[in-house]
Amino acid sequence: MSGIVGIYHRNGAPLEQALLQSLVDFLSYRGPDSRECWMDGSIGLGHAMLRTTGESLGERQPASLDGRFWVAADARLDGRAEFISELQRSGRAVRPNAPDSELILEAYATWGTPCVERLRGDFSFAIWDARNKQLFCARDHFGIKPFYYVQGENLFLFSNTLNCVRMHPQVSDELNEAAIGDFLLFGLNCDNATTSFRDIQRLAPAHSLSISPEGVKIRRYWAPPTDGRIRYSKPEEYVENFQSLLEAAVADRLRTDRVGILMSGGLDSSSVAAVAKEVSAKGAETTDIRCYTHVFESLIPDREGEYAREVGEFLRLPVKFMVSDQTQLFEGWNDPEFSLPEPLEDSLFAGFLDSCRNISADCRVLLSGEGCDNLMGFQMWPYAGDLRRRGEWQRLLTEMTNYLWVRPFPWRGIRARFLRLIGKEPGVPVFPQWLAADFAQRTKLQERWKEWGEHPKLTFEHPIHPKAHASLSLPHWAQMFEQENAGWTPYPLEVRYPFMDLRIVNYLLALPPFPWFFEKMLLREAMAERIPERVRLRPKTPLQGEPAAAQLQKTGAEVLNQMHWSEDSDRFIERSALVPLHGKMSAEQIRTHLRPYCLNIWLQSARRVRYNMHVEAGNG
Repeated sequence: MSGIVGIYHRNGAPLEQALLQSLVDFLSYRGPDSRECWMDGSIGLGHAMLRTTGESLGERQPASLDGRFWVAADARLDGRAEFISELQRSGRAVRPNAPDSELILEAYATWGTPCVERLRGDFSFAIWDARNKQLFCARDHFGIKPFYYVQGENLFLFSNTLNCVRMHPQVSDELNEAAIGDFLLFGLNCDNATTSFRDIQRLAPAHSLSISPEGVKIRRYWAPPTDGRIRYSKPEEYVENFQSLLEAAVADRLRTDRVGILMSGGLDSSSVAAVAKEVSAKGAETTDIRCYTHVFESLIPDREGEYAREVGEFLRLPVKFMVSDQTQLFEGWNDPEFSLPEPLEDSLFAGFLDSCRNISADCRVLLSGEGCDNLMGFQMWPYAGDLRRRGEWQRLLTEMTNYLWVRPFPWRGIRARFLRLIGKEPGVPVFPQWLAADFAQRTKLQERWKEWGEHPKLTFEHPIHPKAHASLSLPHWAQMFEQENAGWTPYPLEVRYPFMDLRIVNYLLALPPFPWFFEKMLLREAMAERIPERVRLRPKTPLQGEPAAAQLQKTGAEVLNQMHWSEDSDRFIERSALVPLHGKMSAEQIRTHLRPYCLNIWLQSARRVRYNMHVEAGNG
């Protein structure tokens, strides 16, 4: 989770070394091991190093190849052995223990900008090609590593940390009203290519960017596949191949001496813990594995700790419980050091920050089980339609018979449809009435609400996994990855997601959904005798309460009533129309009506942080 930054003056004007150095120094919290800069006339790269793999112990960045190519990267590559062999077959003399940044340089020297199509893993990087006067930037397939940039007439500025970009004196504080509107309506910016600031853009996942004398070119280099089709003759082959891919994904993320696992006590994270324990035992060097579980002891009913403890005892792994009952609404948000890069709707985010601080004191790498639910989202009818189109009548008859036999009667679905028909479906979002009228009008928020709220802008292209495939394009993924990144938290802790491995994604999108995704049968079969049976067969269990609602019931809304309001907020919010909050509201209602307060606090901190950053830069 190293920090990267770079400045390129497209008109050839020389860089100011003190400015580049101040940007690198700002990144020191996320890269405490070393800070280095490289400059050559109008181009400069900076890097703050966090060493998280064995190969990175001797790594230095910005790194060079033959004096022609320079790179600043925050990268962790998958399938290193195969990739190194591919480079060697292409004539490159690559060391087996070369750091990932060196492999990226070798790939660029071999294939040029198409090299990104061969990379696998989590990465955010920029490469300067001195001979061609080209800067090439890329972000990984799912946006796990952030990449922000500013493109002016003569200036190109980038970093994987938004607040670092804001330090540059030519970057304005002007807000992006479309992003603010999205936040107030939906809780996040729905445009993966923009940020909350007018001048600062976001390189979308699976995109690359090239800057040369000919201009700027942004290209999408990958899209989730729709044509994969894997069919085995024996059922056990599906499970065996999935096990093999999951082990490879975990092994590639276990290249460190100590790792934490964010374990909820559910199936997904417990599976990651089990595979990590097995992979570590097979390796030449054993990895120290520790588990961390968020629990509520009194605020809401919560049995996650009970299940997590059982998994820890079964796997013989230590589990540290992080109690979240005492986190207050907006706790710490007025702290002068608190500097969220963008608005956030989680009013209890301080609890997550505290857990990141505790975990980062123990280890630098944290594995997460996120991703499995979406990828194994079960849909029967598109699959049945595909079998009908292909004329696979025998398979269609067999699969439908088996499905109807095991499928529970859809009482909940019938009830939900009935409530929707009579207009009494609970928790349905409504267009907020507290939006400032002129702001809503000039940003066309009613149209935006219909586009994303009532009819989400998704293209269902996959023949049998339309929702799982489309979900990979949702902006929620990039938001989650960025909020768990050190640019937000802000602690030197790198979160890795084995289920978001490209090999697993491609495999799952090619499988028949029944029976393998019905109640996540594929993962349950793969974990037989590897985790406690009670956990393996446990159904998906959401929290038995809404923590924010429980805190409102416990402490009341006094913190909201006493809140100081920024004048900037009046540009977006009609305060007289705010809805009083109480603990009996639904989770959706609470999230919706807390957003004005979230934005108000963020607006104040954003102005304050900008001032503090420039004072520090001036003193440096």
